[in-house]
Amino acid sequence: MAKRVHQPREDAEFDFILGMSRVPVLAYFIGTWPKAIEPCRAMDLVVGGIADEYTGRLTVVRTDITRCPAATERYGITGAPSYVLLKEGEAVAHGTGPMTSAEVREFLDGHL
Repeated sequence: MAKRVHQPREDAEFDFILGMSRVPVLAYFIGTWPKAIEPCRAMDLVVGGIADEYTGRLTVVRTDITRCPAATERYGITGAPSYVLLKEGEAVAHGTGPMTSAEVREFLDGHL
């Protein structure tokens, strides 16, 4: 995972990162149950590359659903991997499932 990707250990840390970000936030939700592990690991590479590419324009937060249940519920996350693009704390776009780098760019660029 890229160094530019934040990985909160709990909801309070997730909220702190959101509050400190001066740019939009891509909250990337991952799951640790058997059927979610492989798709989420595959997305780690994609999301890490996006974090590097969008440095200064986007904060990326890799969020474990089991560690941040309040954030998961707040944004209506029901599966993993899932993505929420936040501007000033408000969700402006949602996505789910594995995506290519081009698909993630398209998801982001329409809202940044």
